[in-house]
Amino acid sequence: MNILLAEDDLQLGELISFMLKKKGGYKVDWVTEGDDAYEYATASHYDVLILDWMMPNGDGISVCQKLRSERYSGAILMLTAKDTVEDRINGLDAGADDYLIKPFEIDELLARLRALTRRNYAPILEEQISIRGLIINRTSQTVLQGEEEIQLSPREFQLLDLLVKNKGQVLPREVILDRIWGIDADVSTKTIDATIKLLRKKLDTFGKQDLLQSIRGVGYKIEN
Repeated sequence: MNILLAEDDLQLGELISFMLKKKGGYKVDWVTEGDDAYEYATASHYDVLILDWMMPNGDGISVCQKLRSERYSGAILMLTAKDTVEDRINGLDAGADDYLIKPFEIDELLARLRALTRRNYAPILEEQISIRGLIINRTSQTVLQGEEEIQLSPREFQLLDLLVKNKGQVLPREVILDRIWGIDADVSTKTIDATIKLLRKKLDTFGKQDLLQSIRGVGYKIEN
């Protein structure tokens, strides 16, 4: 099982990571900031995300909400010292699947992880869409041309998927920035142009050079 642990308390994070590896036999990536948790979660596959509520550069609630708004379907367990009913409701409403209050026993954490993965193994119907001969699978976040997969980064896939969802419409750079990176992200519209350039280069290899259309001074669109 692959676990992403986001915990800014260095002593606790080291202990949890060690025990998950030793007692659970799990593979664990450990980060200490919210921004890193989001980046890791979108760049790799994890069976469960363990998110601390309070972290620098993006708390666990914000990370959870952002991932769910982008259709992240993996299991998320929230860790927190907040123990009121209202806090639990807020955590679950943010998209967490389970909630564990500090301090806790490692055996209880392991039991909850086992329960989450059993729940997460239920078959999921794949969501696919076809455009101009490309098969875009939103469940696995893959793009196929025939039998061959076009290797895209998470950002490139999100950008292509956003344009496909809004095919026929011009998406201004500001809208793309808000939907993919977040309006408060420390990136400029030049980042969008650079990502489009990389995406277009990969699509060009498969003869899809005219799929992404630039609208001068505004943004981008995809036509059927």
